[in-house]
Amino acid sequence: MDAEITHWINSFAGRNPIVDHIMIGITQIGVPLIVAIVVLQWWSRTDRLHVRHAAICAGLAFVLGLAANQGIILFIHRLRPYDAGVTHLLIAKSADWSFPSDHATASMSVVAALAIQRLPRRALALFAMAFLVCLSRIYVGTHYMTDILGGTATGILAAIAVHYLYRENSKLDRIATAIL
Repeated sequence: MDAEITHWINSFAGRNPIVDHIMIGITQIGVPLIVAIVVLQWWSRTDRLHVRHAAICAGLAFVLGLAANQGIILFIHRLRPYDAGVTHLLIAKSADWSFPSDHATASMSVVAALAIQRLPRRALALFAMAFLVCLSRIYVGTHYMTDILGGTATGILAAIAVHYLYRENSKLDRIATAIL
């Protein structure tokens, strides 16, 4: 079923050059754009210290999730769908294994961190962007649907871990949120 869903989403690639360019653009700049938006939250005028804490949590979840992915790929060696003949590729080949998706982990860790920190409007806005990033990875042919789900799970678990390990108003948090 995974290959069928992946193939179906990827089957739209190559039909419309405008959509192809949009999806390639999303896959290339989506995660950096999400990161930039979170960085800009540092200068928020609303609930400044809490928003700064949430931005730090998002950054920590981002790093922890991607580090976890590096551990996972040591044990799970899943071919990319284009190597397995499931999809056709619109972008350059990736050098690493397919599972889990780093793009899904990165984008969803940020969304989950903001949601856990009770910033629902920010989390929802970035969720829309993260969803498009995840969809674009399947569309351009570089990931299976379950790669995306695995990356999403890793990102959410990383955000939960950060929530329990990095507490708001701790001494470290007070020092970090006072910068600038």
